[in-house]
Amino acid sequence: MSWRSVYRFYQFTLAQPGFIHTSVTYNKMLDVIAKSRNIDLFWELLHEMARQKVANDKTFKLALRALAGARELKKCVEYFHLMKSHGYSYSLDTLNNVVETLCKERLVDEARHVVVKLKDWIKPNGVTYKHLICGFCDVGDVIGASRVWNLMIDNGFEADMDAVNTMIERFFKDNQFDEGLKLFQTMRRKGIQADNTTLASILCGLVSKNRVWEAYLIAKNIEKPGISMYHALIRGLLKLSKAGEATEIFREMIRKGCEPTMHAYTMLLQGHLGKRGRKGNDPLVNFDSIFVGGLVKAGRVLETTKCTERTMKRSLEVHRFDYNKFLYYFSNEDGAIMFEGVAKKLREVGLFDLADIFERYGKKMTTRDRRRTREAPQELPVT
Repeated sequence: MSWRSVYRFYQFTLAQPGFIHTSVTYNKMLDVIAKSRNIDLFWELLHEMARQKVANDKTFKLALRALAGARELKKCVEYFHLMKSHGYSYSLDTLNNVVETLCKERLVDEARHVVVKLKDWIKPNGVTYKHLICGFCDVGDVIGASRVWNLMIDNGFEADMDAVNTMIERFFKDNQFDEGLKLFQTMRRKGIQADNTTLASILCGLVSKNRVWEAYLIAKNIEKPGISMYHALIRGLLKLSKAGEATEIFREMIRKGCEPTMHAYTMLLQGHLGKRGRKGNDPLVNFDSIFVGGLVKAGRVLETTKCTERTMKRSLEVHRFDYNKFLYYFSNEDGAIMFEGVAKKLREVGLFDLADIFERYGKKMTTRDRRRTREAPQELPVT
């Protein structure tokens, strides 16, 4: 939408007696003009809203986002003084909302500039520093985040849990594992616990660097491990081609009462059999007999044909096998019976890990199918 038509209509409404603009109408017009990058007109309207005393928190967010995006840093600071001169107070909550908005728009340097220039009038608190730290981490600037972190500690504020988790995740994404672990251990000594997502990132990062025992020690000291942490260990071990250890983690999470998701079963099957399937040692119990035979039972002719071609010509390049779809085809009572038989055959040829995976999935589908039947409304008998 062009700003000209909107502004002309605004001028027309000013000439109409009895019509009074509100915060909503002004903010709508500001949004249109901000997108057109007409900063002079935008600044003029901000002055008009200040005189009319119709500005609100959304106005502050729109104003600072547009001015910071246009690199009008001086006007960003002047706007707070402008509002003060028209009866508005210097509000820490407003500053924090503005900083959060700028950081989400990846305008972190501009947000820091506003905070520094206004510190004599508005003292930043822990929330302000948290938004800046998370913002710098989101744009990949660990040095900038570390400087804000040090400034926060120097001013006597404790580290926020969100800021800690974000910093640790950024260190691991930048392959600075030692720095991330130092921060993690320091926060644990201070009693600040990382959330499950951060712990999962730490475990997966350690395992991917073949520091498996360190990951095990951290996981052992977690009181209530979540499913994301188990998935991280399984994923990391499978990347190291340690499908057996990954299956042990799978058994451990079941013992702890944490039910695996479909994603866990898919990862384990890919780890044991490969993304395209591997030819087993036993001629009767292998990828083709289990999965190709299963596709035949499910009536999937096209997928069966592609896999059969691979059976006839082993050198033929085949598509990636979709284990997720295969498990979905047999997510019922019939599938549970089939998986029970498959698990029995796998144990006979010594493939105990695969047998446990199929058997567990079969039990899960059995209870799921029976639960659906129990919850289904029963028809009343015809009299």
